[in-house]
Amino acid sequence: MTDRRTTRVASRKSPKQARAQQLVEAVLDAAVQVLMKEGAQRFTTARVAERAGVSVGSLYQYFPNKAAILFRLQSDEWRRTSALLRGILEDRATPPLARLRRLVYAFIQSECEEAAVRTALSDAAPLYRDAPEAVEAKGESAGIFRAFLAEALPSVDEAKRMLAGDLIKTTLREVGSNFSEKPREAEEIVAYSEAVADMLCAYLERLGKK
Repeated sequence: MTDRRTTRVASRKSPKQARAQQLVEAVLDAAVQVLMKEGAQRFTTARVAERAGVSVGSLYQYFPNKAAILFRLQSDEWRRTSALLRGILEDRATPPLARLRRLVYAFIQSECEEAAVRTALSDAAPLYRDAPEAVEAKGESAGIFRAFLAEALPSVDEAKRMLAGDLIKTTLREVGSNFSEKPREAEEIVAYSEAVADMLCAYLERLGKK
């Protein structure tokens, strides 16, 4: 049995030429399709290679095992989330609470659009979640939240800001996951997002007035 603590999840090398980049993109596209169709338990490099139309040997040039493929998919998702956070929370031309409202809507909308892939990746998380690369990847979004809350709550001590950040992230993650379990209409997403934003903004306003 593979020890998840020592499983290598980093890619072997980065594609330099256009043909190599196309191969990696084909592998990642195929991986999403296999993950959604077969689930995490039946996800294998052989199935991914077959779906991508490449040899297993070609796949192994860039990904040493299935955990590396799954981690790359998850890392790409984390990068998209970090870019979303940065684009909204670092917009200092917009008041902090308005930024938070924008973030809630954008996050929940994203959860609904990518629900199937996120669920499958969550099931596969034991393969890579303890790897150092995974810990490092998660740190970036935490830093963005800390900077935002330091600006939004300058008179609140750091411990309370950290608690607020944890509460916001946990709330978004849990409500987004639960809400996106079934298909949603645009109107439902808007109404749900506004209700969640009302709750979180009221919480920050209360903290700021203490």
